[in-house]
Amino acid sequence: MSDYILELKDITKIFPGVKALDGVKFQLKKGEIHALMGENGAGKSTFIKVITGVHRAEEGEMFLEGEKVNFKKTKDAQEAGIAAVYQHPTSYPDLTVAENIFKGHEVLKFGMIQWKEMNRQAETLLEQLNADFKVTDEMGTLSVAQQQMVEIAKALSTNARIIILDEPTAALTKNESEELYRIVDKLKENGVSIIFISHRFEDMYRLADRVTVLRDSQYIGTYDVDGITNADLIKAMVGREIKDLFPKPEVKLGEEVIRVENFSRTGYFKDVSFKVRAGEIIGLTGLVGAGRTEVVESICGVTRPDSGKVFLNGKEVTIKEPSDAMKNGIILLPEDRQKQGLILSWGLGDNVTLPIISKYAKGGFNDTKKERELAKDLLESVDTKAVSIFDKASTLSGGNQQKVVVAKALAQEMKVVIMDEPTKGVDVGAKAEIYQIMGELAKEGYAIIMISSEMPEILGMSDRIVIMCNGRVTGQLDRQETTQERILELAMEKSEK
Repeated sequence: MSDYILELKDITKIFPGVKALDGVKFQLKKGEIHALMGENGAGKSTFIKVITGVHRAEEGEMFLEGEKVNFKKTKDAQEAGIAAVYQHPTSYPDLTVAENIFKGHEVLKFGMIQWKEMNRQAETLLEQLNADFKVTDEMGTLSVAQQQMVEIAKALSTNARIIILDEPTAALTKNESEELYRIVDKLKENGVSIIFISHRFEDMYRLADRVTVLRDSQYIGTYDVDGITNADLIKAMVGREIKDLFPKPEVKLGEEVIRVENFSRTGYFKDVSFKVRAGEIIGLTGLVGAGRTEVVESICGVTRPDSGKVFLNGKEVTIKEPSDAMKNGIILLPEDRQKQGLILSWGLGDNVTLPIISKYAKGGFNDTKKERELAKDLLESVDTKAVSIFDKASTLSGGNQQKVVVAKALAQEMKVVIMDEPTKGVDVGAKAEIYQIMGELAKEGYAIIMISSEMPEILGMSDRIVIMCNGRVTGQLDRQETTQERILELAMEKSEK
């Protein structure tokens, strides 16, 4: 009997002109949580699709409990007890939870769907996961975390022995992530083997027994989580040491660019005040729900504050809508770059020049040559990895999509750049590149406001840190005088001021 429930040997997958996997191996023990890590483009997604029968490998072998298997379609993998839960759940929003759980393998009797029995089985599955919603709720009414819980229930409904979780915490809050950790721990206790794909080191350290690293479509190594350091893991993932992950340049700060005074919006934030100088990076942090995003959205005219003032270069400005903010040189790079920052079906060049397209319009026609030249120059300035400006935004990795959003901001004449969770969902190598871009913007004199929930990012990139709790500013600290403990104290402060 094999020691491994799943084993892959020398898996090679080739697409036209690209070797997506090159001799990759992997071993999963029974009842193990095994992390799979690597930069975007390392081959993780292709590897998972080979395991689940979406792709067939040109070379290599796969074994389940020591027996060789050859999946020709996804149903083969499902019948063998393998299920995948993806970062963006592929659900049917207008169907009920129970209907989503049993979609494709409905409970039938004499060819008819047994609705009561299906609901009963769904209830049993959700009880195992401590779900706080009903099987009769419509899927579209659930949060992302709840939808992922339904996807896990769906995997269990097929009697899955192996569950693959693909970036499950990327869109979750800290509390939601903790709930997912609890569910994964319980699955392990029940004998389910888990492959956990994540960019977040905290996920790996919290859950995994071992971690396998892929880089450039190749197998780099498998390590015991207890025996590998952050530095060693980063080196394995990116092929080089990142001694200084946060390349924060020393910039001589200029005059005040933006000042926010006594900003309030009932139910969201109250009496928020801070200022940012030219070349300065302000870290705006706090626990989820502190009001950080709501403040910057009001600054940019997405919402309207009840009271308060905004000053640019010492003069008060009136911002009623986002176009007013952009006219005054304020740009917001939103947290959800896919839904709010980009048009995924458009080419990169069209995305970059969209805000300034009127500049190239003459007599009802666009000067497409100049427009494309500008887009190309801006995309190159932020080192976007793409074949051409005509590539669709949807084809890029998260890190490169964020670079396109930055290039789009640079196309306009900006003074203040607000970045909401700029490295969310990107790998460690892409993070370093985004930090490098932020540093370059600071050197050019931009005033930068960075919202982040990642403490190392806040401490590593900020000149000054503004901490919020329950809609109020509870402290402002210089980077030299602060610690992670002090920030957390202020972020959890409950007293009214």
